[in-house]
Amino acid sequence: MSNVDPDPDEVDCRASRFTGVLPARDVPLGGPRAMSVRRTLPARQRSMIGAWCFADHYGPHDVRDRAGMDVPPHPHTGLQTVSWLFAGEIEHRDSNGVHAMVRPGELNLMTAGAGICHSEVSTPAAAVLHGVQLWVALPDADRHTARDFAHHVPQIARADGATLRVFLGELAGSRSPVHTFTPLLGAQVDVDPYTAAALDVDPAFEHGLLLDDGDVEFGGTVLQRGDLAYQSPGCQRLEIVNRGPAPARMVLLGGPPFGEALLMWWNFVGRTHDEIAEYRDRWQAGDDRFGSVTGYTGAVPRLPAPALPNARLKPRGR
Repeated sequence: MSNVDPDPDEVDCRASRFTGVLPARDVPLGGPRAMSVRRTLPARQRSMIGAWCFADHYGPHDVRDRAGMDVPPHPHTGLQTVSWLFAGEIEHRDSNGVHAMVRPGELNLMTAGAGICHSEVSTPAAAVLHGVQLWVALPDADRHTARDFAHHVPQIARADGATLRVFLGELAGSRSPVHTFTPLLGAQVDVDPYTAAALDVDPAFEHGLLLDDGDVEFGGTVLQRGDLAYQSPGCQRLEIVNRGPAPARMVLLGGPPFGEALLMWWNFVGRTHDEIAEYRDRWQAGDDRFGSVTGYTGAVPRLPAPALPNARLKPRGR
């Protein structure tokens, strides 16, 4: 997914001391009549959880008689995109020649590396769109790697009153075979009604729990829909309490604190202002660094980059 903010901030991503709950903020995608997303990462309080550096949560959006998702070809660098749906269907095309569908319960992971571009369009089969779009920052040693794509359907597992779909990393004995460049955890967790589920986790990881639906308490705090609760490293067990009469659904993210400073602007992850400015110039010039998408038939053939700020932005205070 593209960050279609017409005036995106340049985010200096470093470790921070924030512990608590990140409330979501609404971000429109494609104007007032199009769908909107709830964004929690990056935030002023915390920009990353492990290598997870971007989190959009959207839906459920009934798109039978209104605009769905139609994101024209747009670029990425220095990251992996993680698409995970609860409902709907999205068509993915990228400049590595991949044409794939994103469907509920199936992981699509795209590695941008040195540069890629892709489009995302909801299909006529999607009456409702509902899911998350996540980005993972690549470490400096791997951020210029080749473009790649992985598809994985995790098996459903049970653990202490919860149903798990582990799409990245390992949790409660379930392991994903999908390659990541830093240790990561990504899983859909559905907790049974009126149940306190305790999940053993890696104490070297920091964790984020994104609530999709349900009456949930985590770390002594009742979460609102779209909230991203943060747990610092050192915790060996996470307790998630579903206080309601229906199953509660959330996405659990984790990883060791990312030890490198990086900059995010629009759809680029880099290390310096000059580097990101170069990425923008190359995208605007149609440089081969990003390639091209074939088969996209939207009204706009490619998404233009926003204007860079007139001055170098100072790192945000933590």
